[in-house]
Amino acid sequence: MSLGRRLVLGFVFLWFFIGGIAHFFLTSMFAGIIPPIFPAHRLLVLVSGVFELLGAAGILWPGTRSAAGWGLVALTIAVTPANVFMWQHAADYPATPYWALILRLPFQAVLLLGIWWSTRPLRNRNG
Repeated sequence: MSLGRRLVLGFVFLWFFIGGIAHFFLTSMFAGIIPPIFPAHRLLVLVSGVFELLGAAGILWPGTRSAAGWGLVALTIAVTPANVFMWQHAADYPATPYWALILRLPFQAVLLLGIWWSTRPLRNRNG
């Protein structure tokens, strides 16, 4: 695995490991950004935190890396409505700068690309 790919994989791991842990310490904050159309905000936060931690652990082992990567892609897409909701209701989140809410969505696209690139199976150089 190239150095670049290892660095991106390390970033993805830290992003989801730290984020997963944060779901258990900042549960109310995360629950507050879930759109009201979704039920059981606290449960959704805790379940997504578990999946973030499972995904972070899964990308560490080559045998589970690809499947865990696809799981993290799905999870990242699944939380997009919360990010859009927060951006649309920026006045309700004065502690978060508006520019950060705007940059969060393109960052998610970059994160998705990083997850895919760093967790896809390595190609055999001989064919």
